[in-house]
Amino acid sequence: MKTRSDGDRSRDKILDTAARLATVQGLQGLSIGQVAAECGMSKSGVYGLFGSKEVLQMATIDKARDVFVAEVIGPAVVARPGVAQMKALAARYLDYSRRKVWPGGCFFRTAASEMGGVGGAVRDRIAAEQKGWRSLFVSNAKEAIRSGEIGAGADPQQLATEITCMLVGADIAFVLQGDARILNQVNSAIVARLSS
Repeated sequence: MKTRSDGDRSRDKILDTAARLATVQGLQGLSIGQVAAECGMSKSGVYGLFGSKEVLQMATIDKARDVFVAEVIGPAVVARPGVAQMKALAARYLDYSRRKVWPGGCFFRTAASEMGGVGGAVRDRIAAEQKGWRSLFVSNAKEAIRSGEIGAGADPQQLATEITCMLVGADIAFVLQGDARILNQVNSAIVARLSS
């Protein structure tokens, strides 16, 4: 008889596999059959846990978010709010990319590229995650302005856009080129931008 922990382990294995596949083949390319085959499970077993492709996609996003929080956000938000936290968020993101946590690069970067022109709940969820990530930079920029770390004339929205776009660009370039110097250069550019 299977225990709940066996079911949890199966679910985790499925979601790890689905997230890995999604960064290479896309969320839309996920199929219950393919994920089952990759996990060495039956299609009916995977279907029994998720019931539909959309439920599998949403659960995969949840799994990728948990990983992103553990790898990037959690360790960075211990830094003092403001410039220090923005630097920490950027450095953790670049390290997450460097370590190839997912084979196709940042899960949310790949999903945003794929789902941008598609409607529906999965696209809306990816957009919400992207908005939440950007809002961390906006709130830290506001704090940096309030504390005088950044000049009062700075635009928090503009600064958040610049940094998040540099991070996305770094992830894309690193996945394509495999050259970690790109990540170091972008980190230096972000540090310089936050020091200007």
